[in-house]
Amino acid sequence: MARTSDKPDAELVGLVNGATAEAAEALVSKLTLREKASLCSGASFWNLQSIKRLGLTGPNVSDGPHGVRRDLGSSHLGLDGSAPATCFPCACTLASSWDPTLAMLVGEALGRECLALGVSVLLGPGVNIKRHPLCGRNFEYFSEDPLLAGEFAASFVKGVQSQGVGTSIKHFAANNQEANRMTIDTQVDERTLREIYLPAFEAAVTRSQPWTVMCAYNRLNGQQCSEHDWLNNTLLRGEWGFEGLLLTDWGAIANRVKGLLAGIDLEMPSSAGVNDARIAAAVRSGALEEGVLDRAAARVVSLYLKSDAAKAAHASKEEGKEMHARHHALARRAAAESAVLLKNDGQLLPLGAGSGRVALIGGVAA
Repeated sequence: MARTSDKPDAELVGLVNGATAEAAEALVSKLTLREKASLCSGASFWNLQSIKRLGLTGPNVSDGPHGVRRDLGSSHLGLDGSAPATCFPCACTLASSWDPTLAMLVGEALGRECLALGVSVLLGPGVNIKRHPLCGRNFEYFSEDPLLAGEFAASFVKGVQSQGVGTSIKHFAANNQEANRMTIDTQVDERTLREIYLPAFEAAVTRSQPWTVMCAYNRLNGQQCSEHDWLNNTLLRGEWGFEGLLLTDWGAIANRVKGLLAGIDLEMPSSAGVNDARIAAAVRSGALEEGVLDRAAARVVSLYLKSDAAKAAHASKEEGKEMHARHHALARRAAAESAVLLKNDGQLLPLGAGSGRVALIGGVAA
């Protein structure tokens, strides 16, 4: 079957990979304590902080894994309109194709649209397991099967990041319901975690190295995910070898200093400087080693450098209607290949001219 997506840009990927940790550490060494602390929270709903005197411009991050949402107005919910973008089939549909290569092609296309819209990190994919049919975001997750979810997550991340755009696998971890998700305590033993709820994250991290991982709102066995040392430091970074940036879901931080110690590099969105001041105060008092802050700031700066490299390589390239036409064709192909007919009793499908009346049900059916 013909390839309908853009090929990975080898030159672009090379430039992005050249954004080394050493360069980030060198820049961090030139920052004041206040500046380093400021890098640990966002500047606005979708943007990171800038340090103008060093030429560090905070990149833009954006939803979502099924179509880039670039708000045009002051509303962060798209109420003032959004830039045109391709709507791809959602994760639950895409996984029904049983074709990880298709997920990679969709990821590549989303990466191209992110570059065209000035988005540095796409906030996805969602890889939580579908534990219950009433979870309000099941459509956004690939599967109830850990193996299938992991295969698609790894392929999707590779596709997006092949274009010089980062991903953010979410929500880490055991965030399997929407009701009371900011206050619940998920109780699950380690074997069950490792066999069901963590394999998709592990596959994405160990095989594709996403630029970022997003921590969840919930507690896990009594401890906030944003303060969970075993989850974030021992498992994610130590055992799996995650090299990127660990950020919160929007508003998921509980105690900023504890979060920093537990490996949370970036709080999103902005705390209006409140938590930045707490970090700086903790360093001054000796409650927080400055080296911990330096590591977090270096990871944030590494993201800036990767973003800058991608933008520089993309600056001379024109994207527009032709790109959207190609991507619309890919979205249609993905939808067709993901369609599943469980049983065609009485040869009901395909519908013929004499099939009678058909009811379309739902809020957007008209």
